[in-house]
Amino acid sequence: MRKVLSPPDVLKGWQTTGRGMLLRLRRFVEDRRGVGAIEFAIVAPLLMMAYVSAFEVTVAITASRKVSRASATISDLLTQSNTTNKATLDTMKNVVAKIVAPFPVNSAYTLKITGVAVAADGKATVAWSRDQAGNAPYAKNSVVTLPSDMGNMETFIVRTELSVPYSILLLAPNLDSNLNKIKLGRTSYFRLRVGKKIDCSDC
Repeated sequence: MRKVLSPPDVLKGWQTTGRGMLLRLRRFVEDRRGVGAIEFAIVAPLLMMAYVSAFEVTVAITASRKVSRASATISDLLTQSNTTNKATLDTMKNVVAKIVAPFPVNSAYTLKITGVAVAADGKATVAWSRDQAGNAPYAKNSVVTLPSDMGNMETFIVRTELSVPYSILLLAPNLDSNLNKIKLGRTSYFRLRVGKKIDCSDC
């Protein structure tokens, strides 16, 4: 025969069950086992992202400095003489490759070397120009706009424009997307050291 509980007994059972649930809930809240593993699982990906980002930024800054150094070196070398020619200008591609290494210089890079003659009135025009493909990127005698800090004086300037494509996300080399490619570029202006102009005999 089924036993019928009296109201006090039912109330007492509910209280016991409620206390048990509260006790278990309290133990669950106060239990710290596994907290370290959970915190690590949350923080570790963030730390990895920060590390990879810092690595990428550092490498990109290094590549950018190499591009700037290559551009400046070309202008510096060419302004040390009063004469040049196509063969000499074409060797500047090797200068770029040596300085930018170990970063690759593929066919997508651009190199434009321009001899700029500045008249006494400050008017600057193209005397000769040469690019990485062996062409003349600028028309002879075309007007050139120089930076304001170059001043207005009769002189000769070698302008070197270098742009090298750089791929970010080095840790994911198989990612083929235009989103991970940027251009590192630098334009350098150097005055002729001695004399009034640099002649290119066969330009």
